[in-house]
Amino acid sequence: MQRSATPRVLSDVRRENAQTLLLFLSAGLAFVMRIAISSQVLNKVVNYTSEGGSFLVKLHVGTYAVLVVLFVVLFSRPIRLQGSEIPKFRTLVRFSAVLILLTAYLFAAGRSGSSGFLLDSYLTGAAAGLIVLALGRDSRRLLGELVLWLLVASATIGIIEALFEIRLLPYDKVEESFRPIGLTSHPLALGALCATAVGFVILTRWRLWIRIAVILILLLGCAASSARLALLISGFECLALLLLVPWSRLTPAVERRAKFAALIITLVLGTALIAALFAAGLLNRFRDSLFDESFMARITIYQVFNYVNWRQILFGMDVNELTALVNEKLKIKFIESTPVFLILVFGAFAAAIFAISFFWMLRRLLTDTRRPALIATVTYLVLSLSNNALSTKTPEILILTVLLLAFAGPSTGETPAQGAERAKASVGPSPSPIR
Repeated sequence: MQRSATPRVLSDVRRENAQTLLLFLSAGLAFVMRIAISSQVLNKVVNYTSEGGSFLVKLHVGTYAVLVVLFVVLFSRPIRLQGSEIPKFRTLVRFSAVLILLTAYLFAAGRSGSSGFLLDSYLTGAAAGLIVLALGRDSRRLLGELVLWLLVASATIGIIEALFEIRLLPYDKVEESFRPIGLTSHPLALGALCATAVGFVILTRWRLWIRIAVILILLLGCAASSARLALLISGFECLALLLLVPWSRLTPAVERRAKFAALIITLVLGTALIAALFAAGLLNRFRDSLFDESFMARITIYQVFNYVNWRQILFGMDVNELTALVNEKLKIKFIESTPVFLILVFGAFAAAIFAISFFWMLRRLLTDTRRPALIATVTYLVLSLSNNALSTKTPEILILTVLLLAFAGPSTGETPAQGAERAKASVGPSPSPIR
């Protein structure tokens, strides 16, 4: 009976491996679509961010792809999770439920147009997180590397755009000076994603020289974007990664000496790099004051609370009415403040529910993470809260969620040989399937 059962077992294994490969490729394609197809490209086909059109075209084509892949992944096979993966999975499901309830509230309040970013940014990010958890550890890491290589490609394209002052993708905003966008929809997004990716590169299994080269490309892409705050924060991020991340296999005394030597080398090379970037004209925006018109607009926007009543603060208002008010009273074109947008569009109560749910999700995803992932997450939050990145339709939440789940596990930094030894030595119950 054992002999007759063996071919059947092998057949089941092959079928499951083929199914996993197909789902992995489908998830990778969906992530590429959501990340690489910018809003400006989509606007060439449908009214994605512009006025008019059905609500269905206000969602990114990558969003539909991610949701379809999630449905197939959840209902095509058992989901095997273990350890901290289980509460992370549950947290993402609960966060998705909160987003659906908030969307229903906005529809009931007659403000359906304000719900697009909830679905396009946050629900898609949560769905991507559920997908990478359900596909297993190996697929999760590979999908994380795919996302990182997309960010490296975006940085490379941004560098080329800055050098030749050409764009690969359409960009309809008028600016005083040329600023590259890479595969993103805005120069600030390019800078923020390049800075965020640096911390996660540390957690890959790539060879040391590859990681150093990738970090250099990301820093150059950040500089090319002319995102001044992102470049400054990325400098502090590199110092934090150098000084605060433990170096394994070294005694404390040797580690301190090694870090001091690395710090001196980094400061010298960093100074030379900054001089070269200035000479190449990539840091021209730093010749002006940081407190320019763009910075002051993000401070002035809070004066809008002087022109609204308590009912609008507590229960929200129409986004078009808010935009017209800001344009007329404050002479500001865009609402580049996530807190202002959330409070005045959602209402204070709904905004508080959303904010608590979002930061609780991040807290749960950061469970059992390594320090570089935490530093990278803090970097992203500081940069995104300085503008409206958290209140617009972008793939950034998807990127952050996938990277946190792909590289935050305790075994991420292992070499393949170490991983094999750990797998052979591991004891205890096997992962339980969730059906």
